[in-house]
Amino acid sequence: MTSTTVSAPVVTGFLPALEGMRGLAAVGVLITHVAFQTGAVHDPVIGRVWGRLDLAVALFFALSGFLLWRPHASVARGLGKPQSARRYFFSRATRILPAYWVVVVLVLWLLPGASGGATVWWANLTLTQVFVPLTLTEGLTQMWSLSVEVAFYLLLPALALALRRLRGDRARFRIPLLLAASALSLLWVWLPVPTPGHINHDNWLPGYVPWFAAGMLLAELSTLPATRMHRLASRRRLMALIAATAFALAATPLAGPETLTDLEPWEYNNKIVLGAIMSFALLAPLTLAPRAEHRILASPPALAVGRWSYGVFIWHLAVLSIVFPVFGIAPFQGSFWFVLTVTVVLSIAIASVSYALVEDPTRRAFHRWERRHRVGPPGNAASPTATSPTSAAN
Repeated sequence: MTSTTVSAPVVTGFLPALEGMRGLAAVGVLITHVAFQTGAVHDPVIGRVWGRLDLAVALFFALSGFLLWRPHASVARGLGKPQSARRYFFSRATRILPAYWVVVVLVLWLLPGASGGATVWWANLTLTQVFVPLTLTEGLTQMWSLSVEVAFYLLLPALALALRRLRGDRARFRIPLLLAASALSLLWVWLPVPTPGHINHDNWLPGYVPWFAAGMLLAELSTLPATRMHRLASRRRLMALIAATAFALAATPLAGPETLTDLEPWEYNNKIVLGAIMSFALLAPLTLAPRAEHRILASPPALAVGRWSYGVFIWHLAVLSIVFPVFGIAPFQGSFWFVLTVTVVLSIAIASVSYALVEDPTRRAFHRWERRHRVGPPGNAASPTATSPTSAAN
């Protein structure tokens, strides 16, 4: 995509609609888990739609790709200063780990079905459960995606370093390289990677590169003057149609069955590609044409749910596992709407408490530490978006 005359400034700063989109994604993840555990995914009419809401993970990954790659894309085009690696790692750790550790300790300690030995404890506390057999335990199974997120966090500075020479005139090669890396990653699921029993290598970071790259591509485009893609992004109905079409195709057998079974390599790749297209189309209007009104996504309720979305993600399966016995409901036997309503209300309530008592205090403590140590260049303090939850779930 070639640049044209500048018609809009480069997209920078906090984008409120992204917060609302993150909240919707968190609710989507919650819905798909309720659908699986109540058996609603087997409904002949809408079951596949409920099941395929697991593509909210793709949206979360794309949000991470955009938010965390945007500073590097800006530096490549001379629009900012390099970030401090120390600040970056401290920011990610304080954002993700404190609330996560609280959930892990309480779930493994108090939830009867989540009990496990030392291996279960250390694998979950270190976010290595996708590499250690039989450590995705009740109330914490969604954390596989957070493990993938953390792998992305760790790799990102190295990737930025590898591409640091692609600046100025050479920056035009960055987008083709990201596209090539995404295409190449589709081979991952076909590789005979040796793994221990009950571990699938397609559940590791290389298999999800296109979902992160969807956001990274938007970050690169957001640092450019107006292009054809910016004009397309401003056509929100067209982007919504593309996203809906990708989701609808993913809800067919093209992306595998509606149940939680291992996918064939071609089904897996179809799901990954369609999830990347959907995420790109949903986020493009918010990141490349942010001046358009997004009344719903930027509304106070949507922003509140977005602010608490990380808590919704890390707590909702623990809440769901308690709802069934408390209300005397047998798992996989129906009561979808009742279980969904109770789980949404309780998860949001607990998430708001988690934010107030753990997430926000640790964020503020990090900023105080940052000011004392003057980490990073002046004016490079984290924006509200940068410190908002960027983790995904399923």
